[in-house]
Amino acid sequence: MAPSHDGSQAPGRVAIAGASGFIGRALSAHLAAAGWHVQPLVRRAPTPGRDEIRWMPAQGEVDAAALEGVDVVVNLAGEKLTAGRWTPARRDALWSSRVHATELLAEALTGLGEPPRLLISASAVGYYGSRGDEVLTEDSPPGEGFLAGLCQAWEAATQPAARAGIRVVQARFGLVLGPGGGSLPLLARPFSLGVGAVLGDGGQYLSWVALEDAVRALAHAMDHEALAGPVNVVAPAAVTNAELSRALGRVLRRPVLLRLPAPIVRLMFGEMGQEVLLASTRVRPGRLLDSGFSFAQGELEGALRQALARPGRSAPA
Repeated sequence: MAPSHDGSQAPGRVAIAGASGFIGRALSAHLAAAGWHVQPLVRRAPTPGRDEIRWMPAQGEVDAAALEGVDVVVNLAGEKLTAGRWTPARRDALWSSRVHATELLAEALTGLGEPPRLLISASAVGYYGSRGDEVLTEDSPPGEGFLAGLCQAWEAATQPAARAGIRVVQARFGLVLGPGGGSLPLLARPFSLGVGAVLGDGGQYLSWVALEDAVRALAHAMDHEALAGPVNVVAPAAVTNAELSRALGRVLRRPVLLRLPAPIVRLMFGEMGQEVLLASTRVRPGRLLDSGFSFAQGELEGALRQALARPGRSAPA
């Protein structure tokens, strides 16, 4: 695939694992509109007439022949982190759907006669663990805990592709805010009901990104050959949980009068509550900014209004 007249890569073939998910649907539509030929990886027999690629990660199977000649592979597959308490069975599902599935895909790419030029594989800012108000960049060391260990193993699973000479980008996503999915509906529901609360002391940092910018960042990585390794996909300004709570209250026109102490959060949600809801990760998108990426939505309240379809101003919470 040759570069276009402006130096970016001309559209070609892109295979997407997780194409039916929250980010995958938006990315597929964005790339198709830009002229890319999008081929979803599906966990079933391909539908006749649709250019799908079969893979069954739980069974260790992928149709490698169908990946021959694909220009870019994007791996967004993975069980939802916030779907429930992290029981042993849930932890196994989170690990298998990320680490084992990524290992399978990366190994399959190494055996191709015509491998892709790029593998973009999802990761998360959970890589850094809970770090208080420390500003974290792609060069920051990993943190501790189950989620940090999961993210480290998830990223390490791409290494067979990197060793084979394929450019690899590990997209470390923060909380993605957009309509129709992700974790925002779970966060917003208590506020809609008038029982929204600040979690813990409210001082823990949360790194977020608008869905539009998450998709644009992935497309940007496809065009910029210098981007490789971990890339933080977050807006430039992280917010505290208290700031997020107040912004949700304003957008949904509900008061925020409650506070849920940390022990209650841990009692209600277990390890997931501690490592996701109470963790503090203040992440900077250094490599995106240094490569010239500009954010369309860098202000939290605007991103929430867009995601929740609540335009206009409202009374303060």
